[in-house]
Amino acid sequence: MPEIICPDCGKRLFHENETTLKIEETIHSKFCRKTEGETHSFMHRDPAHMETFDSERENDTTGTPVLKK
Repeated sequence: MPEIICPDCGKRLFHENETTLKIEETIHSKFCRKTEGETHSFMHRDPAHMETFDSERENDTTGTPVLKK
């Protein structure tokens, strides 16, 4: 089974289909944490800004808040 080991974080990626493995490698390279166990997120939110980004969809149709605060 083909496999790739990330040189930055050491994660082992494997898949029986080589094309799928290349796709996984591309995706992993974009989201790699570079260090094992390091926190990393493209969805980082500034703690000082806790307002809902889309105020029109903050509540559902019955008026119940969609997001837990």
